[in-house]
Amino acid sequence: MLRVGLTGSLGSGKTTVAAMLRSHGAVVIEADALGRELMEPGHEVFSQIVAQFGPQILAADGRLNRPRLAEIAFNQGRLQELNAIVHPAVIDLQRTLMNEAFARDPNAVAVIESALIFEVVRDARARGDKNSVLADWRQRIDRVIVVTAPDEIKIARFVGRLNLPPEKRAAAEADARSRLAHQIPDAEKAAQADYVIDNSGDLASLQQQVSDLWPRLAAQSNNSPV
Repeated sequence: MLRVGLTGSLGSGKTTVAAMLRSHGAVVIEADALGRELMEPGHEVFSQIVAQFGPQILAADGRLNRPRLAEIAFNQGRLQELNAIVHPAVIDLQRTLMNEAFARDPNAVAVIESALIFEVVRDARARGDKNSVLADWRQRIDRVIVVTAPDEIKIARFVGRLNLPPEKRAAAEADARSRLAHQIPDAEKAAQADYVIDNSGDLASLQQQVSDLWPRLAAQSNNSPV
């Protein structure tokens, strides 16, 4: 078996890479989707967020007002508080899903798609956590792939996905820059990664890089005789 972390900043293209890896046979676990699920009413994470941030972050339907929560977290310096609630629960669920995948196929390549693999470590250590799985990604991941691209390309991709009218693009670009500012720069992530995929070019280039990488991952999970 092989546990792979796939990461990259906002707009890097990691979701596209994840889809390509899935087409090759990887079991892809999306951290963002898990986080969204756990932040729904009925989950302990939801209850903890409401207790920590107050009823002001609830929408009329009783669910989280995610834009309001994001505004508080990013603009009021409370992102660490939110992450301290969400990250441990997401990582526990990731572990459960990976174990289920390996039970089905001991030679599986399980890919965790997450924007914040390195940031989880940074934030845990900033809270004084030195030894848990939050403070050392190597305790839960065997290999890390970082998808990189220049920040201006990332921002353009992020804003382009939103299909906004021209008068709202500037605000979206500012939001993207704020989010990138909270993430570790590509150069620092690449220095710690096992594999780096450059997504500053076209889709064909990206596909070729993923196709070249997949046999190496598959070999490490004992799916090939290499």
